[in-house]
Amino acid sequence: MSLLPYKIKLSVKKWRFAVALAGLLCYSGFSQLPETDIWLFKIEKPGKPEAKYIITYSLNINNRPGYDNQPAFTPDGKSLLYVSIKEDKQADIYRYDIKSKLHTNITKSKVSEYSPTILPDGSGFSCVVVEEDSAQRVWMIGFDGSFIKFANDVTDSVGYHSWLNADTMLYYKLTNPHSLRVLNLKSGKDVWICDNPSRAFRLIPGTSHFIYAIKKDSVLEFRIYNPALKESKVYTTYISGNEDFIWHAELGLIKAENSDLLNYNEKTKKWEVLFSFGNLGIKKITRFTFDSKTKQLAVVSNL
Repeated sequence: MSLLPYKIKLSVKKWRFAVALAGLLCYSGFSQLPETDIWLFKIEKPGKPEAKYIITYSLNINNRPGYDNQPAFTPDGKSLLYVSIKEDKQADIYRYDIKSKLHTNITKSKVSEYSPTILPDGSGFSCVVVEEDSAQRVWMIGFDGSFIKFANDVTDSVGYHSWLNADTMLYYKLTNPHSLRVLNLKSGKDVWICDNPSRAFRLIPGTSHFIYAIKKDSVLEFRIYNPALKESKVYTTYISGNEDFIWHAELGLIKAENSDLLNYNEKTKKWEVLFSFGNLGIKKITRFTFDSKTKQLAVVSNL
């Protein structure tokens, strides 16, 4: 299904944003994209509540040369959305049905879509779209691939995004230097949070707070922002060039490092290995995500 049955409202933006993005996201240059595969794992916690999670099943769902990346579980946990670039060098959103193991291209558009992110109400997903004039905006799309609406038809130069609630988007903007911002979709108010952010930033479940990281040379400084107080505090740090992390409702802060997923222990103030995937030949994890019930885990491996 094409996403372009309507006239795109063109944005007059200079090519410098696409050039900047090439170094960061590689959205503008297929030849610069890494070779990646997506692994699917089933996980469980046997025994006592304080027991550690273990892996009970693993599968490389792509296992091909090329770019397969940016996975996101659907709300029911039955499918996995991801970005794939095939021989036509077009970035499309695919859906992997976990039970049948079938892959379906659900966008099939004339533009390139990246970073599928489930909408707060679970009705579909949003993604960063590189439009025909090189503008980069966030679109909302149904699970059948049909266009719903722009998250904001003015905001351009978006690199990454996530949702704080249905009306508020946290996003990485390709300014100079790159910046992290909060956009209220109703009022249009755009609030600067920091410069030089990491590509990952997340709402802390059950709160209005969000966690992000600032890159300072080879150190990631994780900070938690309280919107009510407009206050940001340092949570912890880690010496690493790997920017991908999440905040898990039960486990807290988890980050990728080489072939491991590390969990920050608030009590001991130390990082601990949660999962290690080196025995599967995974050398570098660049993205990962859990399903809503912590029964499944998707990991992106750079080949």
